[in-house]
Amino acid sequence: MTLLKPQKTHLWVWLLCLMGFYAVWLYLVVGNALWDTALAHWPMALAMAIGSYAAGSTPMGGGTVGFPVLVLLFELPASLGRDFSFAIQAIGMTSASIFILARRQPLAVSILSGAMLGSLVGLPLGIFFIAPQFPELWIKLIFGVVWASFGLLHLYRINEIAGHTGMTEMDERWDFRFGIYLGLIASATVTSVTGVGIDMVIYTALILVCRADLKIAIPTSVCIMAFNSILGVSVKVFSGQGLQPGVFENWLAAAPVVALGAPLGVYIVAKIGRKPTLLVVAALCVGQFIWTLHSEQEVLGFSGMAIALCSVAVCLIGFEILRRWGASRLEGLRTQRPLN
Repeated sequence: MTLLKPQKTHLWVWLLCLMGFYAVWLYLVVGNALWDTALAHWPMALAMAIGSYAAGSTPMGGGTVGFPVLVLLFELPASLGRDFSFAIQAIGMTSASIFILARRQPLAVSILSGAMLGSLVGLPLGIFFIAPQFPELWIKLIFGVVWASFGLLHLYRINEIAGHTGMTEMDERWDFRFGIYLGLIASATVTSVTGVGIDMVIYTALILVCRADLKIAIPTSVCIMAFNSILGVSVKVFSGQGLQPGVFENWLAAAPVVALGAPLGVYIVAKIGRKPTLLVVAALCVGQFIWTLHSEQEVLGFSGMAIALCSVAVCLIGFEILRRWGASRLEGLRTQRPLN
């Protein structure tokens, strides 16, 4: 089920990929005289210095910071924030994933493989048929609700989540099928609309249903988000949709930061522990939801804000159902395989 970490690592592979990326980036800014463009968007690079650390050290992609910065702080369209999330994570999360694989960190391979397969179908369907149906305000609210509920889950369950060791050993075929369903649904509904989210869905399933250690759940979530980000950019570019105007300019400024920042988050959090970082990011997730409601209060009105709050409550109830299901499965496995 998991890829266990042997003694030998292959960090030279990550370093080679990193040097290749910086060579391409330098070609873009030098060969096309884009230094001024990159420098003009330095605030995004600064914001993603924090976002990339969160991307590598938590189950929340770099878009978790990039989206609210562009949409709430800079007041740009939510669709731009979504496309930027895809583009910037295709660099940062991919760099972090290569770093994780090079270090041979443990992964929930069966669920990850299934989720990738499900995403191959779900994400294109979502991009073509589901995401276009959502207006800008709804994109903001979906992002806000999902991330707020995720943050609240960690604020009141952090000790339990951080206390998991190893992973509940279920049937690998069941894990693979479970991953397919999760990847298909999450990529089609959440990721296609906001540019992020499948990482948190896979992570939540791992910690609540499979009782996975954070050292397994977080690296797995990083890898699935990297895959979805590359897939999302590829679908948009090769289908002719393209990315929203302004994405490339912000990407040009932030990409060299996240290419190193996300792997750095993977490394640092292994030294200081994941619990403090998760608590800080969880608080930020709740904060961005409050910010969204405040900035859109005139449009939402009382009824709209009430619906948003009820949506958070529904998500939390769903998390609790998953948690109890995980506990029930674990108890059933213990009954089938009693300790000697």
